[in-house]
Amino acid sequence: MLLSIIYIALGFAAMEFSGWFIHKYVMHGPLWMIHKTHHQHSKSFFELNDLFSLLFGSIAVILIFLGVETLDYRFWMGIGISLYGALYFVLHDVLVHRRLTWFGKPKHPVLKGIYKAHQAHHKTNQKDDAVSFGLFLVPKQYFNKEEQ
Repeated sequence: MLLSIIYIALGFAAMEFSGWFIHKYVMHGPLWMIHKTHHQHSKSFFELNDLFSLLFGSIAVILIFLGVETLDYRFWMGIGISLYGALYFVLHDVLVHRRLTWFGKPKHPVLKGIYKAHQAHHKTNQKDDAVSFGLFLVPKQYFNKEEQ
């Protein structure tokens, strides 16, 4: 049981760290043509950028399928990636970008920090001028207590 929790945490953490790296150096790099759809204001519910979610989700599904018979590390890491994806959807797509209007603006200090960091990321629609590329790894400056 403890080992399962460790593998879930590893899958979750791997998504945050690899997601930060991929966001900064790949999405804001050679795959900007896809990712820029997320930085543009569109009336469409879907963006070309949503393909990245399909990619990451596919990795999770493959790991889960490969490990389901023995419930080995692949299964649990796939669960961790899936958990990250679910939280990403709720925090990023629902709370920050309001693709679904389930919540108002965040009031909790941690959620406010995540929200402010992502708003700072979207202050530009340019490839090279963005800041704050993680979802959970947010610079301290966005948790300024005086503004909360």
